This record gives sequence, C-alpha cells and structure tokens, in this order.
Amino acid sequence: MNAVLRDAGKLVPMTVGDLDAVTSIEASAYPFPWSRGNFIDSLAAGYTAHILLADRHRTIGYFIAMEGVDEMHLLNLTVAPAEQRRGHARRMLDAVVALCRERGARQLWLEVRESNARARALYLRYGFKHIGVRRGYYPATGGQREDAAVMSLDVAVA
Repeated sequence: MNAVLRDAGKLVPMTVGDLDAVTSIEASAYPFPWSRGNFIDSLAAGYTAHILLADRHRTIGYFIAMEGVDEMHLLNLTVAPAEQRRGHARRMLDAVVALCRERGARQLWLEVRESNARARALYLRYGFKHIGVRRGYYPATGGQREDAAVMSLDVAVA
C-alpha cells in the first residue's frame, strides 16, 4: 500500500453534525450539488453514510449507499477537489464493497454523469461494468438534462 493511502485517515459514520463539512465539499465538487436536505433525508432513512477523515479530523470525502434485497446502491461518493487523485475514492469503494459483503449484497449499483469521465474511468478500473443509460437523469446547465451511465459491480468477485 502506498504512503498516500496509509495516511488517508479513517472512515467513520456520518452524522448531522458533519453536514457543514459535507455540504461544503459537495458544493465545491459539483455544479448541481445535493442539498443539505438530501443528506438529512438519507441519514433519517438509515442509509449507510460515512465520512473520510484526514489529519486533525478534517473531512475529505464521504459516501452514502442504500441497501436493497441482495444489493446496494451507491448514491453519492465524493472526494474534496483538493484531495482528488490520491486514492481516497478507491479506499471508500473498498469500504463500500466490504459493507456489501458483510450485509450479503451481491451487486453494487451506481449512476454517474456521462460527462464525468474521471469517475467513469475509476469505476471501470475498479471492475464495474457499464449496464445501461438513464436518459435525462441529472440536471444540467440551461435547464437541460444529462444522461447517467448505470454501472454495476459483482461484489462476490470484486
């Protein structure tokens, strides 16, 4: 394991008290960020939510996943822009896959913007397969909509 991952900090469950840091990262990472209410609703629904802490307990990333029957759906995985390309997303994916296995999920699903080439490439390198497209899934500039690539990972072999 490289030094970047060894020093990445730890994953801890997300709480409402973490939402100032989480929503700040969300707003800096996306042109159409989740709202504070989206995060509150996810926590209230009991979705699996963790933050990635770095030195001095600074939040540098997070993920939220929803459990289903024999599957998990990754709803949001974000790394602060200043912390990207350091292995943090992969570390969080490893944690999500471990949670899938602990809870008996066989498949991990996600949607990602078609325009998010870096994220799509990460997921493909990780072993996700492109399954299909959700037309007009995401909001886009000028009142337009953007397609989402639907991807799936067989966690039994990941």
